[in-house]
Amino acid sequence: MGVVTESQFHVLAVDDSLFDRKMIERLLQKSSCQVTTVDSGSKALELLGLRESNESDDPNATSTSPEVEINLIITDYCMPGMTGYDLLKRVKESAAFRSIPVVIMSSENVPARISRCLEEGAEEFFLKPVKLADLTKLKPHMMKTKLKKESEKPAEEVKPEIEEEESPVIEILTLHQELESEQQEPMLSNNKRKAMEEAISSGRSRPKYNDITTSV
Repeated sequence: MGVVTESQFHVLAVDDSLFDRKMIERLLQKSSCQVTTVDSGSKALELLGLRESNESDDPNATSTSPEVEINLIITDYCMPGMTGYDLLKRVKESAAFRSIPVVIMSSENVPARISRCLEEGAEEFFLKPVKLADLTKLKPHMMKTKLKKESEKPAEEVKPEIEEEESPVIEILTLHQELESEQQEPMLSNNKRKAMEEAISSGRSRPKYNDITTSV
């Protein structure tokens, strides 16, 4: 597992205000994060590969593979069309993207709104204007998600090298058998020669009875 650095984090910033988008983009870039900005929740869903409309009750049926990997989403709460809270719900309802940390921003300090977002799964709720010190709270969330994804990746398959290892072993055994055979051949020929010499020797020492006759 490799060491995760800040430059590896990719943040999706969602805000309908151009000024706020530029502000959050600069702050995130100072934190060495890669930043993608969009001006609506629907465009954020499109980037993630989620359809805006809930045509199916199955969350998995409305998602496709995203073009880019997103490590964190930071979104404004009050936006026309889809609010930040709606975007939060869509992300957390998706089996493919629910692990992505979501942070909500708002210029209004409404405790009930803050509680509702945190209960729905938001990691943080920042009051605008967002400060650089606030963004330091995002690093642990992104680090945790990044390491979790890397740990879930399947390990590289190691191909067995049995065939390559068996070949030299077979060659060694064959060579050993050939050497033993070569050593046995002289021994066999020596044994044959010794047996022949013994036979000749015993024939010479045996007495000859060809000239002796027996009469009754």
